[in-house]
Amino acid sequence: MNPRIGMVAGEPSGDLLAASVIEGLRAQAPDCVCAGIGGPAMQAAGFDAWYPMHALTVFGYADAFKRLPGLLSTYFGARNRWLRERPAVFVGVDAPDFNLRLEQRLRQAGVPTVHFVGPSIWAWRYERIHKIRAAVSHMLVLFPFEEEIYRKEGVPVTYVGHPLARRIPLQPDVAGARRALGLDPGARVLALLPGSRASEIRLLGPRFLQAAQRLLQRDPGLVVLVPMVNAQRRAEFEALLRRLPVPGLRLLQGAADAARPVAWDAMEAADAVLAASGTATLEAALFKKPMVISYVLSPAMRRLMEWKSGQARPYVPWVGLPNVLLRDFAVPELLQDEATPAALADAAWRALTDAPYAQDIARRFTALHQDLRRDTPALAARAILEQAGHGAG
Repeated sequence: MNPRIGMVAGEPSGDLLAASVIEGLRAQAPDCVCAGIGGPAMQAAGFDAWYPMHALTVFGYADAFKRLPGLLSTYFGARNRWLRERPAVFVGVDAPDFNLRLEQRLRQAGVPTVHFVGPSIWAWRYERIHKIRAAVSHMLVLFPFEEEIYRKEGVPVTYVGHPLARRIPLQPDVAGARRALGLDPGARVLALLPGSRASEIRLLGPRFLQAAQRLLQRDPGLVVLVPMVNAQRRAEFEALLRRLPVPGLRLLQGAADAARPVAWDAMEAADAVLAASGTATLEAALFKKPMVISYVLSPAMRRLMEWKSGQARPYVPWVGLPNVLLRDFAVPELLQDEATPAALADAAWRALTDAPYAQDIARRFTALHQDLRRDTPALAARAILEQAGHGAG
C-alpha cells in the first residue's frame, strides 16, 4: 500500500496538528506520500509542500480581502492538481473557509475527504453542518462532546483527543520551570498572556497591564511573566509598557522554531494565568492553573462578527475552552465592558491566593486532561487510511 494523501494546513496550530498526523500515517503506512499546502513542522515530518502555509495565513477580514488574488491562485492551483492527480484521500486540517470548499469539490469528483478539527458550530453558525455534511466523508474532532453533534447530524466522526494533552505532562513541574527561568521558588508568579494578534495586544494589553499594576500594590514581590509570540508583538507590547510600566514584569520570547512554546514555560512556572480567550486557555488548563479568561472586540469587529454569524453571542454560555469542556463557569470570564482593570485584578488575585480554589481547579483540570489524552496521531491515521481504501462516502 503506497497511498498518496493530499493535505492542507493554513496556520501554525494546524501545521503542528498535521505534522503529528503525518507521523502517525508513516507509522502505519511507511510508504505513504503526503503533499499539498503546509508549514515547516509538516515539511520536517516529510511533507511535500507544493505551496507554503503562509500562502493561506491571513489576519482578519481586511487582510483576507487584500490577499484574495493570491488565495484564489493557491486554491485553484491545488484543486486542479488534485483533480488531475487524484489522491487516495484528502485531509483538510482546520482552516474551514478554505478547506471545506476544497473538500466539497474533491468529494464531488470521487475523492474521499477527511476534515480534522471541527469548526465551532456548537458556538457559532450551526447551519454550517449542511456544508460539512456535503463536503466531508469523515470528521476528526478534538473534543468528546463534538462526536455526539456530528453523529446526530449523520456525519461519520471519530473523536481523536487533543494532541496538546499528550505533549503537556499530567503533572506540571513548577519547581523545574522556575529554575529554568531563574525565578525565586517561593515567589508569587502570574503568567499574563494578552494574545498573539495585534488587535489583542491593542485592546487587551492596556487592561492587563493596569490589572498587573493593581496586583503589585497588593504584593510588591509579584513576578509577572509575559510570553511573546514574535518580535512584532513584543515591540507593540513594549510600547504599551512604556506608558503603563509594571515593575517586576519579565517579557519572554523563544525561538520561532523552538520545540516547546515559551508560553508553556511561563504557564508551568506560574501560580495563576490571566489570558486572552483562545488555545492558551486550554494549555493553561492542561498545566492545571487557575486562570482568568478575558476578551475584548472592537465595535467594528463585533458588528462584523454579528453580521457574518447572524448571532449576537455564542449558542453556549461559555467562551473559554476550559469552561466549554467542563460545561461550567469553572474559571471566570471577563469579556468586553466587564474586562475592567479592577475586575481583572480582583479575579486574578483570587486565582493567585485562594489555595482551596486552586486545588479544586487542579483536580477538575486533571480529569479534563485525562479525558483529552488519546493517541491522536494513531487514531487520526487509522481513520484517514480507512478512508483511503474507500470511495467517496
